[in-house]
Amino acid sequence: MSAVETTDLAALMLDLGRRARAAAAVLAFAPAEKKRAALLAAAQALDERRDDILSANALDMAAARAKGISGAFLDRLQLNDKRVDAMIEGLRTIAELPDPVGQVVAEWDVPSGLHIRRVRTPLGVIGVIFESRPNVTADAGALTLKAGNAVILRGGSDSISSSRAIHAGLVAGLRAAGLPEDAIQIVPTTDRAAVGEMLRGLGGSIDVIVPRGGKTLVARVQDEARVPVFAHLEGICHTFIDRTAGLDMAVDVTVNAKMRRTGICGATETLLVHRDVVDTHLRPVVAALAERGCEIRGDATVRALVPDVTPATEDDWHTEYEDAIISVKVVSDVGEAIAHINRYSSHHTEAILSEDPAAVARFFGEIDSAILMHNASTQFADGGEFGFGGEIGIATGKFHARGPVGVEQLTSFKYLVEGQGTLRP
Repeated sequence: MSAVETTDLAALMLDLGRRARAAAAVLAFAPAEKKRAALLAAAQALDERRDDILSANALDMAAARAKGISGAFLDRLQLNDKRVDAMIEGLRTIAELPDPVGQVVAEWDVPSGLHIRRVRTPLGVIGVIFESRPNVTADAGALTLKAGNAVILRGGSDSISSSRAIHAGLVAGLRAAGLPEDAIQIVPTTDRAAVGEMLRGLGGSIDVIVPRGGKTLVARVQDEARVPVFAHLEGICHTFIDRTAGLDMAVDVTVNAKMRRTGICGATETLLVHRDVVDTHLRPVVAALAERGCEIRGDATVRALVPDVTPATEDDWHTEYEDAIISVKVVSDVGEAIAHINRYSSHHTEAILSEDPAAVARFFGEIDSAILMHNASTQFADGGEFGFGGEIGIATGKFHARGPVGVEQLTSFKYLVEGQGTLRP
């Protein structure tokens, strides 16, 4: 890239930041009903522009196939009527959520006579950097708007046509409600240098970055960002079949957790099986996975009991496959399952299938992941399934936001302190 091109890109990105900051100042005080109206109008616009969105997505899909992109990537990229319906429903659900801005989180009195309230406030300007998932455009735009924030979206080149078509619908909603169109902006270039500009904060305009993509993208964001980051590096999720798990449930939940959508971050990558149910549960579960086209990589015990299993290596326990592959290990008890998960997990989502309350309590108490499931598929690790209306990503860090990042997680807070001429002695 030439010096002129670099200067032009930097100026372009700084201008996006300035406009987003100005829009955020308006949104911070926007009436709840106005934000609701914008989201409902955006939902209607997406419905009316459905053909345009699907046509744009067809262009992205054709280009991705020409590049020989993997099936899991294509699944994340693809839109159809059902997925457009889901985006529309997500916008409408978020529109009807309680407005978080100004909510009193807690209030109390102190002996000095002061009355203190902690209330939610917008974060300001959110930068969202994502790959291949065009629905993130709608989710991120809606959630940030509801929380009173402006957002700058930088989608991957593979989904650029789809993202632009969706973005046009969101802007139509803002326009209809009389809110600043700069509240939801999309970076107009696929130049990778734009990501670097966002990570530097656009001259102080960006308050937080949310990456939504593969390990390489997230690692770059975490290494280079000069502003706070909500992120997870990868989704190495586990399902543990305890000795008291029912066979039918073990089969159904494990198959769903792995095979419903293999490319999402909540897909189970490693299955742990209690040794007491190896004779009854292991073969049926593995057979059900294999019937769905899943490759099995097992430890020595698994290979001794089930034919045609590929040996699992140390690398397998560290791998997020994002494909129809699962690693399987037999463990002696819940303690060994916990030890394995704590060693290899990316702290995203883990599930235990069990009817033993003591085992479940220990699993929940001793594993430090963002989401823990009992008798449920790890694929429920999703803001929409949590009742958030959608999510901007899954955060596995420990500061501010953890788990699905929804409307409440996109706010900060301030303290409102009231006295009556109160003096500190």
